[in-house]
This record gives sequence, structure tokens and C-alpha cells, in this order.
Amino acid sequence: GLMDPPRGAVPLAVETCQAAKIKVIMVTGDQPITAWAIAKQVGIIRSPTVKEFAEENGCDASKVTPDQARAIVISGDQLENLDDDELDRVLSFPEVVFARTSPQQKSRIVGGCQKRGEIVAVTGDGVNDSPALKKADIGIAMGITGSEVAQEAADMILLDDNFASIAKELKKED
Repeated sequence: GLMDPPRGAVPLAVETCQAAKIKVIMVTGDQPITAWAIAKQVGIIRSPTVKEFAEENGCDASKVTPDQARAIVISGDQLENLDDDELDRVLSFPEVVFARTSPQQKSRIVGGCQKRGEIVAVTGDGVNDSPALKKADIGIAMGITGSEVAQEAADMILLDDNFASIAKELKKED
């Protein structure tokens, strides 16, 4: 399949966020395997995933803890079957990727993070991102590719559409 390669500055931006104790969670419409590959490329996933650990050790993936595998990739179909406590368990992993998610699921993920006491910033560009942009503590829409609906739902517009610009602003705050 076709894959939009991540921008060159993204891995450093992810690293900057992580160094500032910001957990970067990827929520995408991509297939799980594509999402995992991109997340590895940009440093959102740096450890073996729950699935890899379970396969290697012949155990049930639902029993794997963050102590055993730091990373987890969850599809929209899997998320659909999780109750709130199970979603909370998924969000307890240090490295989290959600793939093939619906707009409602994006909002649910935001709510799950907020329930954990986290302050949530969401970046998005499409109409499908607007519910999550609205629900987030800080909604950040893309200024170039962002739809009008996404921009109206957001608190902030990223004029250059570049995730790295967020990290640059964080660095200035230090």
C-alpha cells in the first residue's frame, strides 16, 4: 500500500515531546501494520509490542503488562470491544498506537486520557478529527491542509502543518 512518509523533523519532535514528559499517542486511520511501521520510524514505538511479546512467549496478549512490553497497537475493531477499564489499561502502556479508528473512537481515546488525569492536546486536519479536537484540552488544527470544520473545532491552528513546530514551541518554554 501507499504510505505518506513522515516528515524528517517528526522523530526529533517526538523525542522533544517525550523528553518534556509528554506522551505521544498515535491515533490514525491507517492499517495496524502501517501504523506500527510509521510509529517505529518516528520513535513513538521504541520497544517490543504486546503482540510481539505474546507471540515470542506463547502467551495471551490480553494478559501482557506494561512491565513485559512497553508498546501496544490497538485497532478500531479491538477498541470497539474494550470497556472503559480495559481502555484505561491500554492507555497505561508507555507507547500507544491506535489504528483504523473512527471519529467517535478518537473522542473516546481523548476522554480516556482525560479520565487518567492527563491534559490532552490533539492535532488533526479533517472533518473526522473535529469531535476529538473539540473534546481535547487543546485542539490543534492544521492551517494549510486543515478543513474549515477542523479549524473551527480547534483552539489553535498550526500555520505550517508541522508537528515539529509544536515541539519547537515547547523548547522555547524551557
